[in-house]
Amino acid sequence: MRILRWIVIGSVATALLAVLAGQVGWFRGTPPGDLGVHAGRLKPPSETANSVSSQASLWPGHARREQAQIAPLALRGDGPATIARLQALLQGQPGVSIVDRRADYLYVRCETRLMKFVDDLEFWFDADSGVIQVRSASRVGHSDFGLNRRRIEELRARLAAS
Repeated sequence: MRILRWIVIGSVATALLAVLAGQVGWFRGTPPGDLGVHAGRLKPPSETANSVSSQASLWPGHARREQAQIAPLALRGDGPATIARLQALLQGQPGVSIVDRRADYLYVRCETRLMKFVDDLEFWFDADSGVIQVRSASRVGHSDFGLNRRRIEELRARLAAS
C-alpha cells in the first residue's frame, strides 16, 4: 500500500512540475529564424512527426516528406482576400497571435493554454499555383498527436464555409 501511495504522489508531483515548467515558458521553444518565403518555398517540414506542409514534396530526400504532406488551401476570392479571411478566422482565438501579415503572407503563433507549447503557422499566396501554401509546425517535441494537421483541416473547413 505504501508503494502505491508513493507512486501516486510521485506521479502527481511530476505532473505538477510539468505544468509549472510550461507556465514559466520552458516549452515555448525558440522562434525559427528562417520562416517566410524563400525562392518560392516555405521552410521544409520538421524531421519529427509534429509538422505538416503543403510543400513537403518540394524537399527531395526529406525523411518525412510523404507523412508531412497536406493539401494547400483553396482560394476564397483572390490571394489577398483569402489571407485576410484566414486572419479573421484565426484572430481572437485563445492562444493565437498574429505575428506578421502582408497581402500575400500570414504568420501566426498558436500557444497551448496549460503547457504553453508553441506552434508556428504560415500561409502564403502562391500566385503561380493559385493556392494558399501552408506550413504548421511545433517548435519543440517529437509528436503533436496530429494537432497541426487537425488545425489546418479545421481551418480549411471554416474557410470553405465562410
